[in-house]
Order: sequence, then structure tokens, then C-alpha cells
Amino acid sequence: MKNWNVEICDVTLRDGEQTPGVCFTTEEKIEIATMIDQVGIEIIEAGFPIVSDNERTTIKKISSLGLNAKICCLSRALIGDVDAAIDAGADIVAIFFGTSDLHIRHKFKKPRDEVLEDALTVVDYAVDHGLAIRFSAEDATRTDMAFLKKMFALGAEHGAEYSGYADTVGYLTPLEMQRAMQELLPGLNNKICVHCHNDMGCATANTITAAECGAFQLHTTVNGLGERAGNASLEEVLVALRLKGGVDRYDLSLLTELSNLVEARSGVMKTKTKPVVGAHAFAHESGIHIAAMINEPETYEYVRPELVGAKRTYILGKHTGYKALNHVVTTLGYNLSAEETQWILEQIKIISEGKYAVTQEVLCSLIGRSREVAHT
Repeated sequence: MKNWNVEICDVTLRDGEQTPGVCFTTEEKIEIATMIDQVGIEIIEAGFPIVSDNERTTIKKISSLGLNAKICCLSRALIGDVDAAIDAGADIVAIFFGTSDLHIRHKFKKPRDEVLEDALTVVDYAVDHGLAIRFSAEDATRTDMAFLKKMFALGAEHGAEYSGYADTVGYLTPLEMQRAMQELLPGLNNKICVHCHNDMGCATANTITAAECGAFQLHTTVNGLGERAGNASLEEVLVALRLKGGVDRYDLSLLTELSNLVEARSGVMKTKTKPVVGAHAFAHESGIHIAAMINEPETYEYVRPELVGAKRTYILGKHTGYKALNHVVTTLGYNLSAEETQWILEQIKIISEGKYAVTQEVLCSLIGRSREVAHT
């Protein structure tokens, strides 16, 4: 397996905070940034400093923490935005403007070459002030390819370290992402980064596709937070990089804890079936599955729970079988007869079909009742 050459720029503290209803305090941002750094993420996009004095102060505090990760700030193609990033102590500034004809027409109302020329002036200013630059195309995926290539080429000439390719509205499918990377990468004179939104549910898949095609910087958010349907999920991307791309330098054992932290601080609850970090990501009910997994977990788990700091659970329900039930009750310290086991199985199916959960307390109650039934 060829190891993919990538780095992660996590944007939880910036794009993740643009999730409706989410606003992190300074202390919460520091807490989240510290843990993202512990995972080994190379770049943390800490915010958009021009937004407010408090935002700029918060980024400045994160910049002064001495983290291993470099600190990035978002900036429109305006000198004042770059000055705010400089004041916040950023290592990298992401200078962006809307590049699609749709954005040019409705936001700038002047020729796109003129908009590009103005943006390059801001890039020059940032370079002169010692910042690393990501020159990013907002709505890149709906931008004329010839203009996009011109923008990226000129950005590299002016000193931009990265060319930013943003799927701002979640427009692409993975095959479209593959074709875009195959078109852009051969002529690129700097590193490309991809920023994918999840409007059609393709953000993680598009990000991984781009990485396999040769994209270098991948943007993520913890739990897939972000505007509208969110961004590519950090935990999903990192697991895919480990298992498919041979990238093993991140501490994946912290992912469940990090996910729970961001869930608590953001107030946005994960679905139980969320890949990697959902409550049911490593939960099994099917008797056929559990019977096989007792002998070899790999039969029904590709991602192992211990890889991401989680635990495997066996859920009792209408699909539970004899072998699975025996395994669960044995772990609780019970030894049931065949008659007791069969009676409990029948009760579990009745309870679950009534849409009630068979909790550990319910199971222990059933075990007690089964022994009463067996002696009547």
C-alpha cells in the first residue's frame, strides 16, 4: 500500500463554529485546540480574526499556547483582514475570494481578472509580512477551469504556498473530484488543499478521493460540524487515511474523547449511527454477527473500536441469538440453563418488538424471572 502524502488542516474552530447555533467560548476553543494538537494535526484554523475583537484575542491566545500545530486564520482578499491575522499571531493566512462566475457577478460586479488582480495585491502584502499563504478559490468547484488554473498559477508565482480548492456548496461527487484533481495537479506549482462540504453527503468521500489523487492539505471538522450539512469529518478522514492510505502518525485513540468533547461544547449531538464515533458505531445486535465475532471480531468489524478509543458492545434485541445471549450473560457473571436462556430470548424479542430497550437492568431482571419460571 502506497503511503499518501497529506497533512490535515482542521477547521472546527472556524467553519465548525459557523454551524447554526454554535459559538465556542475562548476557554472552549483553547480546550478543543489543545486536544486536536494532541491527535497530531498539523494545522489548526483557529478562526476569522476580522469578525470581532474577541475572536482576534482568542486566536492570539491559541497562537501563544506553544502547540505543535501551526495556526491558520481566514482572510478575505482585503488588507485589513490580513492585518487582523498578523495581530492574532497566525502562522498561515488563508486568503480567499469567490471565483465562480456566479459569485463574481453577484458579489463583486466587475471582471474576474480585475478581482484576481486585486486579490494578488493582498497576497503580496501578506508575503511581505512573513505569513505563509493559502490562496483559496471559494466555490472553486463551479469555477471555470481555465480561470482556476490561471488563479493558482499566479498565486504560486506571488508566493502562495498552497492553492485552495473549496467545494463550498457540496457540489461534487467522488468521480468528479477525481477528474478535477487529475486536471489541476499536473500543472500546479504549489500544494493543493481541498475543503469539502457535505450537502450531498459526499464530503468525506470527496476528501479521501482527493488525497488518493495527490491532494496534500485536507480540511476537516470534528464530528463533521460546519455550515448547513457540515464538512468532511475529521474522525472519518483520519481512519480512512490510516486504513487505506498508510498514514499512521496521528493518535487515533483520542478520537472518541475529542468527538465527545466537541459534542458537549458545541451542543450538536451526534447521531447514534455516526461512523467511527457514534454510540452504535461498534454496537452489534444480530445473532449471526455476534456468534461469529465471539470467535473473530474481524468477521463483522473493519474498523476496530480500540483503534479510536471506543469499546465494542453487544445489544440485545429481536435479532439476538442463543450464542450471543449466552456470551453477554456470561460477561455479567451468570450461568444459565438451556431452558432459562430460551425463555429469556423469547422475552427479549417481545420487549424489543414493543420498541423498548433491553438494558442491562432489564436483562438482569429477566434472568431473575427466568429462574422463577424454571422452578414453577
